[in-house]
Amino acid sequence: MRRELTLVMNSKPTILVVDPDREHVLVLREAIEDRCAGVWSAERSEEALEFLDRQAIDLVLAEWNLAGGESGLAFLDQTHAMHPNIPVILMTGAATIDACKEAIRHGAADYLVKPLNLDELRGFIARLARQQRRQGSDFVFEGVLSRSPAMQRIFHILRRVSPTDITILIEGESGTGKELTARAIHANSPRRDKLFRPINCAGFTESLLESELFGHAKGAFTGAASDRKGLFEVADKGTLFLDEIGDMPQAMQAKLLRVLEDGVVLPVGSNKPSKVDVRVISATNHDLAKLVEEKKFRQDLYFRIKGVSVVLPPLRQRREDIEEMFGYFLKQACEDLGRDIHRITEPAMNILVSYHWPGNIRQLRHTVRTMVVLCDGDTLDVEDIPLDIHHIKRLSGQIQTPAQAAASSPTAGLSLEEVEKRHIAETLTIVEGNRAEAAKILNIGERTLYRKIKEYGL
Repeated sequence: MRRELTLVMNSKPTILVVDPDREHVLVLREAIEDRCAGVWSAERSEEALEFLDRQAIDLVLAEWNLAGGESGLAFLDQTHAMHPNIPVILMTGAATIDACKEAIRHGAADYLVKPLNLDELRGFIARLARQQRRQGSDFVFEGVLSRSPAMQRIFHILRRVSPTDITILIEGESGTGKELTARAIHANSPRRDKLFRPINCAGFTESLLESELFGHAKGAFTGAASDRKGLFEVADKGTLFLDEIGDMPQAMQAKLLRVLEDGVVLPVGSNKPSKVDVRVISATNHDLAKLVEEKKFRQDLYFRIKGVSVVLPPLRQRREDIEEMFGYFLKQACEDLGRDIHRITEPAMNILVSYHWPGNIRQLRHTVRTMVVLCDGDTLDVEDIPLDIHHIKRLSGQIQTPAQAAASSPTAGLSLEEVEKRHIAETLTIVEGNRAEAAKILNIGERTLYRKIKEYGL
């Protein structure tokens, strides 16, 4: 039977259980998984810490005595050192007052005695979910959804700097959401009620860019029939977003630096300066530090715009976000196009999760819209995925027949065991070793995947 995924926006917490007792882990999973976005497990502290580095986790449940004689307290200390915002609940079968005090002293969120009071645990999870919703409402990145650790660290930084006037440099590949992030910073700043004005610095010649930014006086050049305010004056008391600043001509870099230093704008062809109060957020898909070394970007301007710098990771490094973002864009596309589609088959979603997304979030959004247009029913499937994402091999301009495809297949003639080994190895490469993501794509349990990795020596 074909499996389908119903896409919803998830506000439930994700939990990691660190316990060598597999039976106890299964009991916990059955008791709480309906209240969670995901329940993951690890037996050793080293495995758990590696998992925390690559997966967004909202709560850790850790056994007092871990596998190999490892201490739950030591694991608690390591977790807090590396991920101070993740609450950890310690579990033990031997309750003592001293142990409880020790757990709290080390910063445990709670101390539970086995067999656990499941109602008490469910209550803690419900409170955590409510707390997350309250925190999430403080700072909203519309369309920039993420549970990845890297993006959560960026969100934490931007929550701190958004209420200030410090300049911000957003770096990242094309399509990673730099303008969406800039708009979110503006929306969460004291300037939110004033204008946000974006400009692509790569889209203008030097003279036109100067006029766009600083304005011009009547008669300053051919076609200047009247005075015109530049974006610095238009965005006064608001925010100016300088996209692709790495492509700004060097002569303009010097003029921009002067305005950023003294807050005074002189329109082209005018001798009447204007004082402005504008917050500047810049973005680039170039390595600005390298451009500075190559003398292609002014060092003084680089340090002036880089009050705080964040680098948005590409979508291929945040595969855990693809399903939720797909659901968000699907809802948008259906509203725009008048469609009613809420489901996608699991094979189709697996293809999307494993794709490398060179165009990042922008490409994903366009892909969802295309799939909605192509879909004939109420469920998205593999045939709705654009061919540039789901490659269909062609022979002499024609789609291959099954016999031709089998003859040209790189796995033709191999044993099923060797095919499985290769497929698992390729999937692990795609997800950069993230076993949890690999298991999801392969549609097998994590324990099954671990066993096969060991069996095949991967």
